[in-house]
Amino acid sequence: MPDLWAGLPPVAQDVAVAALLALPGLLVGFAVLRGFAPWRLVRAMLWRFRWANLVFVLLIAVSVAVGVGLTAQERGLRQGSARAAERFDLVLGAPGSELTLTLAAVFLQPTDVPLLTGAQYAEVAADPDVALATPIAFGDSFEGAPVIGTTAPFVEHLAGRLAEGRLFATPSEAVAGAFAPVGPGDRFSPAHGQGEGAGEHAHHGSDYAVVGRMRPTGSPWDRAILVPVEGVWRVHGLADGHAPEAHDDQDHAHDDESTRIGPPFDPAHFPGTPAILVRADEVWANYALRSRYTRADMMAVFPGTVLAQLHGLLRDVREAMSLLAVVTQGLVAVAVLAGLVLLARLLARSLALLRAIGAPRRFVLAVVWSYSAALILTGAALGLLLGWFAAAALSRIITQRTEVLVTAGLGWGEIQQVCVFASLALALALVPAALAGLRSPLRDLRS
Repeated sequence: MPDLWAGLPPVAQDVAVAALLALPGLLVGFAVLRGFAPWRLVRAMLWRFRWANLVFVLLIAVSVAVGVGLTAQERGLRQGSARAAERFDLVLGAPGSELTLTLAAVFLQPTDVPLLTGAQYAEVAADPDVALATPIAFGDSFEGAPVIGTTAPFVEHLAGRLAEGRLFATPSEAVAGAFAPVGPGDRFSPAHGQGEGAGEHAHHGSDYAVVGRMRPTGSPWDRAILVPVEGVWRVHGLADGHAPEAHDDQDHAHDDESTRIGPPFDPAHFPGTPAILVRADEVWANYALRSRYTRADMMAVFPGTVLAQLHGLLRDVREAMSLLAVVTQGLVAVAVLAGLVLLARLLARSLALLRAIGAPRRFVLAVVWSYSAALILTGAALGLLLGWFAAAALSRIITQRTEVLVTAGLGWGEIQQVCVFASLALALALVPAALAGLRSPLRDLRS
């Protein structure tokens, strides 16, 4: 049996789990309704008490929507943040907080971090296991969009082929993110810092020409403006990472030194960088590089590992809130069932007439239970829909605030959660149904 279960596709497993969770409610319904068809009476009851029924349905829907929206949103946020960090295999920085380095290098959150030196970068770039080592320099912005200094290979690694235009080729050119406030053909002057007040410290006299635009990545880099790291250094009055008299080969002998960008960098003229993105061709090599560069003067971080820790904390919060949502659903279910007991009392005379003309107790039980089940199932279905809409709306807000693409949709986890609630509520609905069937028809008719 375990082998058979393991061999099933994931969708088949999810469907099977949902069916098993819904089975108790279905068995209760089969046992109660076997041999009876109380639908006309149930429709009449639903119409007669339509406003009270609407209140009960909305109570159930809201309680279900809270739990559904919470779990869907947590999953969407987890997937979105993981997708945003998937191009950052390994990030190196000065010793400090791994979370701070991840938020700064991957999610472009403004922060002050120490710089790595030219000698450290040269050591990493010369490592035979390193396929890509690119500096990431941040601190400037334009109209709220971060201006990031890096290299052309990093742009290709991050977004692949550009959506339009070309890569930067000189220190005064830039590539805009998919949703950056500038595009090909525009020129802009960066400002020092990010957020409010950044425009007060503009680098006058230093501007960039945008020559390309990246494809969407679903990360904060979609609003960033990427420029050669040499341009960032020069804007701040620093060396550009290249020796004035050095040329790579004779083919470049005619180039002006002011137009040279990208590696190799001269350690003596390397001003420093807050972070270095490192990528190896083999997975095992990334782990070796992490071990090699985790030392007293340097820190190597897997952003995915940091996110996993954050996701674990988020999962704990979600579980606590999910427990609260379950308790809320239970309380709402009890309140609804208490209301159904009161409604059954209002229907006591009608139910007594049914008993008087020969209807058995089980038929009365079937009528009241079916009436309760209609409210419960309608509220659960509406709550599933409301939860989906709420998660989608919240996802758009989170995407706008964090610039991490978050898409929250209904999954089998939410469907299974609703199945659990519906099965439990349908079983509890036996209580008002049984109380209605146990009432004395003679006493109800006399009253």
